[in-house]
Amino acid sequence: MTIQQLLGIELPIIQAPMAGVQNHELAAAVSNAGGLGSLPCAMLSADGLRTELQALTEKTSQPYSVNFFCHTPPEPDAAAEQHWRETLAPYYRELGIDPDSITPQAGRAPFSAEAAEVLADFQPAVVSFHFGLPEPELMARIRAWGGKILSTATTVEEALWLEARGVDAIIAQGLEAGGHRGFFLTRDLNTQVGTLALVPQLVEAVEVPVIAAGGIADARGVQAAMALGAAGAQVGTAYLLCPEAHTKPVHRQALTSDASRVTALTNLFSGGAARGIVNRVMRELGPMSRAAPAFPLATTAIAPLRAKAESQGSGDFSPLWSGQNARGCQEIPAADLTRELAGVREA
Repeated sequence: MTIQQLLGIELPIIQAPMAGVQNHELAAAVSNAGGLGSLPCAMLSADGLRTELQALTEKTSQPYSVNFFCHTPPEPDAAAEQHWRETLAPYYRELGIDPDSITPQAGRAPFSAEAAEVLADFQPAVVSFHFGLPEPELMARIRAWGGKILSTATTVEEALWLEARGVDAIIAQGLEAGGHRGFFLTRDLNTQVGTLALVPQLVEAVEVPVIAAGGIADARGVQAAMALGAAGAQVGTAYLLCPEAHTKPVHRQALTSDASRVTALTNLFSGGAARGIVNRVMRELGPMSRAAPAFPLATTAIAPLRAKAESQGSGDFSPLWSGQNARGCQEIPAADLTRELAGVREA
């Protein structure tokens, strides 16, 4: 069975869910073009999730994916938070921010029974996960309406773990990929390998379809991944300049500049390792800092710096998520990009 048959789509292209830079508009455009549009849901409340799904289903009748995180929220650590704020103190002074005015944010939440209740009203064709999988009873609820379950693997061990728990397909996230690493069995970055190395390893190790992700920016990249055995490709960074994306001006500017050639894994913005364009705070603090609290608790203290800098036209404190190959970013409609990625030429 092809990935198109499995997911009910026309083209073997999945738009990567990208929280903070998109909503239902991008997902609908990709789905309507024949790919699988994805809605990032980890930062949505139950009411926000319902609102987005209502809007999405009004714009498309095609299959789409909803994406959730499956991390275990850490216990707040007052000492770690204080140390993090002390690390950022020079920047607070520079931008005129009172650190005592900063209050905790809701941040990213793992998939829950409440979210599953909302999904049951819409019955999305695909539910995908990052950082493993939810509890079996929550997965059973998805399967009850015929939903397909996808999750991310960054190693062979993670792929085998996912397959043993019955996922329908596995997203092989190479080290080139932008945004958060989906690893969950280990946090050792030395285990992380590139897409060209990872895909054939997973294809050999598991029976379910493997979807390549990371560094894929055009049709040649899609074809290369499929030549290695991938059933399809998940693409994120290339969509960031599409008009349907809500990528902020400082982020768009970075993606079209020479700065996009240099990315790094960083934990400064959330506490979790994620790939983005190197900016001032990453250079000055080092992209991976022991001072940053555990994922997702680092967000609270750095968010005011981001907001203030962005209001001044600066991305010095912004998570400029990007994979290692931003050359595929184009300011064209997402539908056109989806067809280009699939190698479909307009008549």
